[in-house]
Amino acid sequence: MAHHDPIGLIAPHAGLAQLNERSRDIFRQIVESYLATGEPVGSRNISRLIAVPLSPASVRNVMSDLEALGLIYAPHTSAGRLPTELGLRFFVDALMQVGDLTEPERESIQSQLASVGRAQSVEAALGEALTRLSGLTRAAAVVLTAKSNSRLKHIEFVRLEPERALVVLVGEDGQVENRVLALPPGVPSSALTEASNFLNARIRGRTLAEARLELETAMAQSRIELDQLTQKVIEAGIASWSGGENEDRQLIVRGHANLLEDLHALEDLERVKSLFDDLETKRGVIDLLGRAERAEGVRIFIGSENKLFSLSGSSTIIAPYGDASGRIVGVLGVIGPTRLNYARVIPTVDYAARIVSRMLGG
Repeated sequence: MAHHDPIGLIAPHAGLAQLNERSRDIFRQIVESYLATGEPVGSRNISRLIAVPLSPASVRNVMSDLEALGLIYAPHTSAGRLPTELGLRFFVDALMQVGDLTEPERESIQSQLASVGRAQSVEAALGEALTRLSGLTRAAAVVLTAKSNSRLKHIEFVRLEPERALVVLVGEDGQVENRVLALPPGVPSSALTEASNFLNARIRGRTLAEARLELETAMAQSRIELDQLTQKVIEAGIASWSGGENEDRQLIVRGHANLLEDLHALEDLERVKSLFDDLETKRGVIDLLGRAERAEGVRIFIGSENKLFSLSGSSTIIAPYGDASGRIVGVLGVIGPTRLNYARVIPTVDYAARIVSRMLGG
C-alpha cells in the first residue's frame, strides 16, 4: 500500500502487528476512548493522552496512516476518528491486555451465580445464570443448550383426541416437557398404556438422544412381544423426539434492555432494533453459537465477522460449558454493541462458563 510514512509508522516489511510503539499508543487511545464513550476522538485530545508528547500535527500524520491501513475511519465529516471492525479485531488480538479476574471479582461472579445450583431445572438454572451474566456485562446474555440434556425419569401418554395424544416427558431434574403426538387410527387406550410401560422400563436415567438409540434397538428385538398398534405408538414417539437438530436445541436470551442503555444517536437505536430482529431469528443465532461448541475457550465475533449481526454491528463473546462427563453440552455468552468492554467481558464470560459447568456437574 503506497502511502507516506513521515514518522516511521511501520517498520520495514511489516504488517499490522508491527506498528511502532508510538503509533500503537495513538491507536490504543482511539480505541479505548471509543470503548469508553462511543465518540470519535481528535488529534488534539490524543496528543494530551499519549505517553510520549507529540504535537497534534504529528498525531494527525499517524492517524492518517492508521486510516490508510484500515484500522480507523472518520465518521461523516467529523475531525475525530473511530476504530473500524478490522481495528477492533487487531486491538483485541494484538494490543489488549486480558488480565485474569481478581479474587474479589471471582467471588462476586460466583455469588451472583450461586442461585444457579439451587434452580429446579437445567433450563431455570441457565436462565438464572444468564440474568446474572447480563447484569455483570451490561449486554444481552445468551445460551444455547440441548433440550435432550435432561435425563428422563418418566414418560406418559395422555389421549387428547382419537388420533392425537400428549406425550409428557418428566426429567430427573424435575423439568417437564409436553409434545403432541399423531396417533395411528384405531389405537386403544390399552396400547397407550402398554407403550408407556415399555418405554419407562427402558428410558429411565437416559437423555432423549440415548433413549432413542436404546429404543430403536429394543424395538427391533421386541416386535413379536408388542401388538402392532403399540409398536406404531412407540415408533411415532421416537420419530417426534428426533424432530431434527432445531428441535433439540433451545436458545435462551436475557437482558435485552441493557442494549437500550447509553444510546448516542438515532443510528445507535436503529442498530439495536436490528439486533433485536436478529435475536428473534433464532435459527441463525443457534447456527452461530453452535460454531463455538466445536472450539475450546472463548470465541469472539466482531461486527460483520458473522453475517448474522453484520447489519447491527454487534459483537458476540461466547464460551462452551460441559456436563459431568466433560462433554460440551452448550454455549453461553453475551451479545452487544462493538464497543463492549472486551478486557472485562472476555474473562467474565470464560469464568461464568466454568462455573456453570461446575454447577451442572461438569
